[in-house]
Amino acid sequence: MDLLEINNLWVNTHDNKEILKGLNFKVNKGEVHALMGPNGSGKSTLAFAVAGHPKYTVTKGEVLLNGENILNLKPHQRASKGVFLAFQYPVAIPGVTVSNFLRHALKALGRESELKDFRKTVKAKLAELKIDESFMSRNINEGFSGGEKKRLEVLQLAILKPKLALMDETDSGLDIDALKIVASGIERFAQESEAGVVLITHYQRLLNFVKPRFVHILAEGKIVASGDTRLVEQLEREGYEKFVTKAPTPA
Repeated sequence: MDLLEINNLWVNTHDNKEILKGLNFKVNKGEVHALMGPNGSGKSTLAFAVAGHPKYTVTKGEVLLNGENILNLKPHQRASKGVFLAFQYPVAIPGVTVSNFLRHALKALGRESELKDFRKTVKAKLAELKIDESFMSRNINEGFSGGEKKRLEVLQLAILKPKLALMDETDSGLDIDALKIVASGIERFAQESEAGVVLITHYQRLLNFVKPRFVHILAEGKIVASGDTRLVEQLEREGYEKFVTKAPTPA
């Protein structure tokens, strides 16, 4: 059974603009997939639709997680079943410290037993991500640099251990040093777990550090090509033009 199976998915935005148009997509346990495509192709929409963002409406199709259609579940219910979404632009949450957030998230997942070793576990993960321990007492993303925001998402990934990680342009705004640290955290998570990982990105640079098993190109609301990392190399040489249907020239 596939971890994630998306069948004939059609999705509209809140203003009734059709974005996804019959998309099909599968991810097995332990697989890393890269999802690439031009701006406006629907990459982020796919991630938001799977996670249950209220600004997106599924008009047709199904999203199966371990064989269960999760489209009728609320976002927090999908999260409790193992769906994790890392945002391209993480928001600040004033008044909520990183430590309290992670502790409450573990409780919400029914994993209170892990709290007894929480400090030890977090300390090890902070070291891997080269984050000072004082980070845990800061309010989520409040005054954080771009690199700190993305490292916090990878810290959440490491502590919460989801079944499906949707990483929406996690490389956005990172310098090369921060990119290497964040990428190593994602790669470590992928290797140590049986989770499925979907990396949404525009560029090859993240995929130089996190090696996907499959690469997909999304254009005009559908996956139009799939392959291995050679497909990324082709994109770097040729761009997306050949994958996008050109409108007919007016007579």
